[in-house]
Amino acid sequence: MNQELIRDFNFKKKFGQNFLKDENILRNIVTKSEVDKDTLVIEIGIGAAYLTYYLSETAKNVLGYEIDESLKEIISDQLKEKDNVEIIYNDFLKTNPIEDIKKYDFKKLYVVANLPYYITTPIITKLIEDKLPLQKIVVMVQKEVGDRFNAKPNSKEYNSLTIFLNYYFDIKKLMDVSRNCFVPKPNVDSAIIEFKRINKYKANNEELFFKIVRDSFKFKRKNLRNNLKGYNLERIESILKNMGKDLSVRAESLTIEEFIEISNKYEEE
Repeated sequence: MNQELIRDFNFKKKFGQNFLKDENILRNIVTKSEVDKDTLVIEIGIGAAYLTYYLSETAKNVLGYEIDESLKEIISDQLKEKDNVEIIYNDFLKTNPIEDIKKYDFKKLYVVANLPYYITTPIITKLIEDKLPLQKIVVMVQKEVGDRFNAKPNSKEYNSLTIFLNYYFDIKKLMDVSRNCFVPKPNVDSAIIEFKRINKYKANNEELFFKIVRDSFKFKRKNLRNNLKGYNLERIESILKNMGKDLSVRAESLTIEEFIEISNKYEEE
């Protein structure tokens, strides 16, 4: 891996460009991701291809997305000896990864990436909504955002995104990463978060379930009586009563299992 390639590079703030330069951490990400020769890895935000370089040594193939075409020459030089990497120069949020992966033969599909922090949530949401057959996501994110992904009920970090992600994945922090490990140095520390696909939860009507969750958290300081005014409140109250609760509770006090129960019973009645 050649770090000299970016010596004269003009970093662009609009793309959230902070390249992870610590080689021990880069290798550690690949090791902890458990990428192997059966794995197609999607990497979003290639940067100078530091992580790509190490991923390509272990994965069967790496499919990378990079929005900044001015990095083409750097990436090409970095990966000149690698024949199992394809880079698509486009905004990942505007791509169709389901189509892009069709030409690959793989047993496992992982996302491993140092995500641009300003669009972390839209990227993870797209990965879920595009229904990619992912077994695992391992991503570097802003430390505070990582804490939110796996927050517990009754904590200030717990929100609708927490429930959305935990419905699909078992989430755990693999390690913290200091801001000093990046060039240029960002203003925040980072964390590497692992999302492992699970089939633990099943709402009868997922669209209704996620709508109830989003609406319940619409105004964080308000209770369900205020946030769910557009629903049949008598029905909601009856369901809550059977759970030993009432409409005065706030969304942050309800577990994912309780939201599923509300959604399932609401549809039944």
